[in-house]
Amino acid sequence: MADNLKDLSDAGVSIWLDDLSRERLDSGNLAGLIRDDHVVGVTTNPTIFAGALADGEAYDPQVRELAARGASLEQAVRELTTTDVRNACDLFRDVHAATDGVDGRVSIEVSPALAKDTEATAAEAADLWKTVDRPNLLVKIPATVEGLPAITRTLAEGISVNVTLIFSVERYRAVMDAYLEGLEQAKANGHALADIHSVASFFVSRVDSEVDKRLEAIGSPEALALRGQAAVANARLAYAAFEETFAGERWEALAAAGARKQRPLWASTGVKNPDYSDTMYVDQLVVADTVNTMPEKTLRAVADHGKIAGDKVTGTAQEAGEVYAKLSSVGIDVDDVYLTLENEGVEKFEKSWDELLDSVKGQLANAK
Repeated sequence: MADNLKDLSDAGVSIWLDDLSRERLDSGNLAGLIRDDHVVGVTTNPTIFAGALADGEAYDPQVRELAARGASLEQAVRELTTTDVRNACDLFRDVHAATDGVDGRVSIEVSPALAKDTEATAAEAADLWKTVDRPNLLVKIPATVEGLPAITRTLAEGISVNVTLIFSVERYRAVMDAYLEGLEQAKANGHALADIHSVASFFVSRVDSEVDKRLEAIGSPEALALRGQAAVANARLAYAAFEETFAGERWEALAAAGARKQRPLWASTGVKNPDYSDTMYVDQLVVADTVNTMPEKTLRAVADHGKIAGDKVTGTAQEAGEVYAKLSSVGIDVDDVYLTLENEGVEKFEKSWDELLDSVKGQLANAK
């Protein structure tokens, strides 16, 4: 029987689960995924935590304890979420050690309400790092214009970062520049570069959702023929930018001092269009030095019927560029697509954060 997840891992793709909850931790589900399904990391976001806190009773004992000591709403949310992340970090301790710190990583995101505030983002990133207090944590910071200097500042303090909500290759290049600058400052600050890790989360499925909607509005045969091609092409162009950046003189100087590459992470890899293969954002983005973080539904689909057939990315930049040339020729404003997706991404996470606050507020009230 084929072991698609092993094949994916052997191809150099780190498999991370895009989900975390107290129930997963307490039931042994996450431990089983690590043991049996080659899962070597976890990502979270406000939407994931909002769903976890609203579902089930696993958080009730801690909520009662928080209510009994009069914790504020903000304190309660911070303690509930960082407890899950800290416990997950501990669960991945052996993976972290076995991979020299590359994997065994768990991510937690700064409040999305701070996405346009550099100072507040950097301050919260430092506070989350201190609160979780685990070396295999990644603090997620969105790749907004305001987030870029916060990324640099956070790395400069020796804090490992997951840069999230990246949609365009242009912004991705700015993210990599912020990473290199952060490492340079960290070195000047006396931090060991080998201890600083980072991934750059490049969102995939949302690109197809937005571009396909616009192609269908155009409606010409040429436009409709391009559906389902934008997201994979975009990711392949991003990987070409990664290869270029992490082969230059600036990077080589940092590598000589022990620095690690900031790996591309394929995020939002659950397929939203039922007309497409439910494993396409895994099968078509196999390449070494990457992470694919996927919901369990996608993980199970890949295990069952994924088509893992080696490197599908290296050397594809020209073909991917041709896809974008065709998109422009039929009337797709790709810059507007990226701006729309970034704004929507921040808004969705802000809405989820508000839902999380409302859920915890109600639970605290009921516990009193």
